[in-house]
Amino acid sequence: MTSAFNNNTPHNNLACLVLFTLTLFVSASLMFILQPMFGKILLPLLGGSPAVWNTCMVFYQILLFLGYLYAHYVSSRLKQSRQIQLHSTLILLSFFVLPLALPEHSSPPTDSNPTGWLLWTLLLAIGLPFFVVSTTSPLLQKWFAGVGHHTSDDPYYLYAASNAGSLLALVSYPFLIEPQIGLAAQRSSWSIGYLGLCGLILGCGFWLWRAQRAQQDKVKLIESENPLQPLNLSTQIRWLLLAFVPSSLLLGLTNFISTDIASVPLLWVIPLALYLLSFILVFSSWADKIHPVMLTLQPIVLLPFLAYSFINPAVLPYWLDLGLHSLAFLLSVMVCHGELAKSRPPTRYLTHFYLIMSFAGMLGGMFNSFVAPFIFNAVYEYPIMIIAALLLRPNLVNLPATQMTWQWSVIKQALLPVTLLLLGCLLYLSVDDLPSYLDSIGVMLILLAGLTYAFRQQPITLALLTGAILFFTMGLHSLLSNTLFQERSFFGVFAVRETIIADENNQPEKIHELFHGTTKHGAQRLSDQLRETPLSYYSRLGPMGQLFKEFEGQSQNWQIGVVGLGAGALVCYSTPQQHWTLYEIDPLVIKIAKNPDYFNYLQLCGKTATLTVGDARLSIAKEPAQQFDLLIMDAFSSDSVPTHLLTREALELYFSKLKPDGLLAFHITNRHLSLKKVLAYHAQQLKLAALIQEFKPQQDLPLIVATDWVVMAKNPQTLALLEKSRLGHWEKLPLYFDMKPWTDDFTNIIEIWK
Repeated sequence: MTSAFNNNTPHNNLACLVLFTLTLFVSASLMFILQPMFGKILLPLLGGSPAVWNTCMVFYQILLFLGYLYAHYVSSRLKQSRQIQLHSTLILLSFFVLPLALPEHSSPPTDSNPTGWLLWTLLLAIGLPFFVVSTTSPLLQKWFAGVGHHTSDDPYYLYAASNAGSLLALVSYPFLIEPQIGLAAQRSSWSIGYLGLCGLILGCGFWLWRAQRAQQDKVKLIESENPLQPLNLSTQIRWLLLAFVPSSLLLGLTNFISTDIASVPLLWVIPLALYLLSFILVFSSWADKIHPVMLTLQPIVLLPFLAYSFINPAVLPYWLDLGLHSLAFLLSVMVCHGELAKSRPPTRYLTHFYLIMSFAGMLGGMFNSFVAPFIFNAVYEYPIMIIAALLLRPNLVNLPATQMTWQWSVIKQALLPVTLLLLGCLLYLSVDDLPSYLDSIGVMLILLAGLTYAFRQQPITLALLTGAILFFTMGLHSLLSNTLFQERSFFGVFAVRETIIADENNQPEKIHELFHGTTKHGAQRLSDQLRETPLSYYSRLGPMGQLFKEFEGQSQNWQIGVVGLGAGALVCYSTPQQHWTLYEIDPLVIKIAKNPDYFNYLQLCGKTATLTVGDARLSIAKEPAQQFDLLIMDAFSSDSVPTHLLTREALELYFSKLKPDGLLAFHITNRHLSLKKVLAYHAQQLKLAALIQEFKPQQDLPLIVATDWVVMAKNPQTLALLEKSRLGHWEKLPLYFDMKPWTDDFTNIIEIWK
């Protein structure tokens, strides 16, 4: 081993390679365990919104960029001995913030966008340790270039090892760590792992310090024989674009898929795992063989992707649609990152290369989190980046026209403008005419999607044609939905749509519907005699109508709390002597529900109701004990219930605010998750009486939908009226013994997947 440090010939020391590889692997693992772990810690403070994860991602990208900037600066400006001293000092300072925890009295603002608060909280809680971890990859690869190993001239393969650690951590979190270990134990274990990482980093510094004298002469000789050439500006801009587009696409897809199931790391990690996998592959020894395959597959997958995920998304089941989006995403980032890896510079520019990559990643995240929500009223950044990824494909063939038949040349040249003309003509059709042309339009769009393959070797034409199809299709869906209002907040995209249905007499009738993402959150009929009729999940025939009907004789003076406003339909069950408190986290929902141009449940039925803005659980905690006769939990983020409202501690809080004979009603309608399992286990452990009704309407009545509700009480006698009710079929919750209880410290989404 000693001889490796005492001569200028490259050595093949396995211990050196293992030390640096292990350090990079552990560093990346800790980084990508910390990300979903701390995102989960913050979710309860912000209503379980998917935007929490995207904002956390932006913070991580900003810190990653600053870490790479630090690595670039110290490795290019300081001697190696100074680098080791400075980094050791930084590591020692980071010990003062361990173990990780939220700052005391952390509470997000209720009257403004919480993004700034969230970033500041992250900085205080994990800023310094995350910064240290973020410096590891570029700094240690630069150090490895100076230890004299026989692979030191091209240490980029260590980046694959780093991303392998990241990928393993991401996959392990939802399937191994989250289901087995609570958040408190996760934080303690992470802190111990961080101390071990710091020891490994110091070990790498010690190895470099021993090797630096032997390598100084070699480095000077290389620099004299190969004088430093300035990097080409166009090359750096291309690096920037090739890293920016996948980063933005990552957050766009994350936002797209996490809205309609649940805001939990289980789904967040899918796009990020694919993103990291692409780095592992493009910086591996198989990259030269893989890259041409990715270039070939991307336009092939583009056809079914456009046809089923955009033109006709209702055809596929959700899991297959998710797979198609994920595959298209993987191919796009593989092409971009493959081009990035092909153009990587010599080792002397290593930290500069990584600095541009991290800067582009940060810009991509900032665009999605800070720019797109203010300039787009829907998640348009996702299709925009799909198009941008196609623009970054290499121009595979550039044959002169004389080498093609003139007929095919003319067709290909004319196809795009003709396509745009046809799509433009369709815009002149009236909205009323569109339904009769839908089949023809759909066939034409799918044919156009198939023709994209003809332009697979011409990136600009391919991207323009794809863009025309995507945005025409999205515009067509918007026209058909007759959207009256659409706006985007921190908590998602909300839309009010006017729809025509057939009434009881089979006559056309206009209604207004409220959507969050793709999930309907309320509806109202517009005729004067029906405006006060609760609809959809809250119909008089359904579980809520049955509850208020059965307790009509004793509920006249009830104090009632409702978590989740929606369109406000529930307040139409109120009586003059009752007092209702409505809890809503998103001011945009209140704005919509109060606007009589869209809904007027609140104006007609809830004039005396109190509206409280903020996370419901935090707001309810401030209420007096035994305040309510009835608490209704109806909080949703698109189709998912925020998990922090379903924990044991949450239920204990609710019952502390209920009177001894009070009722707790839970809305648990969900396409993907069996939420009744969680409530059944809590009821068993807390010795609560609980009834469930999985309501399915017996008649085909307008806007009466299937819905699932659970009602709980401390005393079984409190539920006797419902249990004996002839209005609906209420039954006791089944028992489940194969679950761990959900607590503020532990939730496991996998065990309740349908």
